[in-house]
Amino acid sequence: MDVSQYLEIFIDETKEHLQNLNTQILELEQEPDNMDTVNEIFRAAHSLKGMAGTMGYKRMQNLTHDMENVFSEVRNGTVKVNASIIDTIFQCLDALEEYLDNIQSSADEGTNDNENIIKALNDFLKNGGKSDDAPKESAASEEAEAAPAAEAAEAAPAAGNEKWREIKFTEDQLGVMAAAKKSGKNIIGITVNVQETCILKAARAFLVFKSLEELGEIIVSSPSAQDIEDEKFDFDFSIIVVTDADIDTVVKAAKSVSEIGDAVGGMVDLPDVPVAEAAEDKKEEVVEKTANAAVAADKGADKTGKVAEKKKVVVNRTVRVDIEKLDDLMNLVSELIIAKNSLVAAATSNVAGNENTNVNEHIEYLENVTTNLHESVMKVRMVPIESVVNKFPRMIRDLQKKLGKKMELYMTGEETELDRTVVDEIGDPLMHLLRNSADHGIEGDVALRKERGKPETGSIFLDAYQDGNNVVIEVRDDGNGIDVEAVKKKALERGVITEEQASVMSDKEIINLLFLPSFSTAKVVSDISGRGVGLDVVKSKIESLSGEVEVRSQLGVGSTWTIRLPLTLAIIQTLMVNVGGEKYAIPLGNIQTLENIKADEIETVQQKEVINLRGDIVPIIRLNEVLGCESTKGKDDDLVVVIVKKGDKMAGLVIDSLTGQQEIVIKSLGKYINKSKIISGATILGNGDVALIVDPNALI
Repeated sequence: MDVSQYLEIFIDETKEHLQNLNTQILELEQEPDNMDTVNEIFRAAHSLKGMAGTMGYKRMQNLTHDMENVFSEVRNGTVKVNASIIDTIFQCLDALEEYLDNIQSSADEGTNDNENIIKALNDFLKNGGKSDDAPKESAASEEAEAAPAAEAAEAAPAAGNEKWREIKFTEDQLGVMAAAKKSGKNIIGITVNVQETCILKAARAFLVFKSLEELGEIIVSSPSAQDIEDEKFDFDFSIIVVTDADIDTVVKAAKSVSEIGDAVGGMVDLPDVPVAEAAEDKKEEVVEKTANAAVAADKGADKTGKVAEKKKVVVNRTVRVDIEKLDDLMNLVSELIIAKNSLVAAATSNVAGNENTNVNEHIEYLENVTTNLHESVMKVRMVPIESVVNKFPRMIRDLQKKLGKKMELYMTGEETELDRTVVDEIGDPLMHLLRNSADHGIEGDVALRKERGKPETGSIFLDAYQDGNNVVIEVRDDGNGIDVEAVKKKALERGVITEEQASVMSDKEIINLLFLPSFSTAKVVSDISGRGVGLDVVKSKIESLSGEVEVRSQLGVGSTWTIRLPLTLAIIQTLMVNVGGEKYAIPLGNIQTLENIKADEIETVQQKEVINLRGDIVPIIRLNEVLGCESTKGKDDDLVVVIVKKGDKMAGLVIDSLTGQQEIVIKSLGKYINKSKIISGATILGNGDVALIVDPNALI
């Protein structure tokens, strides 16, 4: 059985368990006596241990096993939860994250045994009011599943458990064993008991087989391997193995598998059977296989003796989908096939010379089906942002200790759904903003907070909600806010702006200077923030996702960072326009209105063209100049202006003419055409032409 086929599932489920553990331990820190939380942590650790054991990740299995032991004693009341235990368990989670990262990159957990963490966990067990000579109650109680395999082995009687002696051998098997014995091999029988609390008996048995195969060659088992795989056995099974190893090594290998209660072994006494010539061939085969198994154990090779290369595990980015959504999708695909058949029939009818007046109806029907199909596929791709934001409470807890500030994170809207590709990318920008709030936002001086009428504990908020075709994520805090004068002073010092510019800039424009690369006002460089990286990264990442970020701040009151993202990046509604004889697409989400403006209505402010739009002064951008093409309109012709908006800023895009509204599929321009920020992609039109997609955010 090759467990590598389950690697992707293992990685996905391990991530879920680790996130659940992070959340539950944070809750336990607040309510140390909450037994529901303790039970949930115990179950998650137990599941992780079983999964790691099944996959053969011994270090990960050992660590989760010791975590499980600690929480077993917490459940029994012999160990009390305190700050030290919480800190150590968080260290365990970090170590498990490290194992998982290694597994993702190379399918191997690495060589770090994390002995210091394991020692700390065992110290909690020793000092939790339980002496070394105390009776092992856990093995006899209903919590037996939490007992270490070694304790369970001590509790189980060793004698009278040698069922391997009852195995009957065929003539061939006797011949092979006799030949192996003649060549100096050991013939060892072993009977293995699985703990009665074990859920996956077959999986545990498979792991025992795998451990013993690394030491030699298995000749026979009772029950048969097929029956064991089908779980057609009670709680014990027996194996005969030909090996160079001694009895203790074989027994220890079997016991090393989790949820194995006991293993008893001994030398097999063979009757005097002459070694037939046919058996000599088998002997060579056994010797060769055993030698190859030893090579595999030493060098990480497979059983053919060929050293396997460690390859990076390519983990599919998966989305869990409700079966009803898939049913809808299947129905729509069926409808699509019907629509296609109808159009084929109509086309065939026309070729045959029969007039068919229903073609337009078929096309209309096809349009309806494809629109519904698009919506269904979008829903399938949507995942809650919960998977990203759930790691932030732990991060804020660690920052609180590191910075010595009292702060609390409050989150709402974790169930808000976004396209999977967007969700994968927003983790880093949000982490930057939250670190910023913790480091720069929340005041470290408690007296200053009291003076400002604020509670001792600072508050950081992460709110997400849907707004039309966009998702809005806000990060806000009740901290110090942004000191506009300090930003202005820093900008002047660095020559980012001139004195003249500074005198006419609004507070908002000065705050936006923080988004410039390598711009930082931190007085002390730390590993949390203040290295001049962060906000420019946030801005570029969000804009690469066709989103926007803006900030509102009041000194002494706090700051709010607002990220606005499109629901999906694959298919969008656009306005098709003509500029210089070429077709361009402008996303409808950015468009406010369409205006016809007379040439003499254009005015100039600070050498920039503007229009007065119902009392608002709106700058205009002539797309033909930006795109470097000749407009098809004369100087005195009326202008067609598309009014677009980014946050609270507006601009008018001057075009030659309108084509109409169209739903388009976005195609990337690829990594070689990444210089022009104003073009966000391209689309292929119905006639095969390529139209570029204009990004109004970049233009503004």
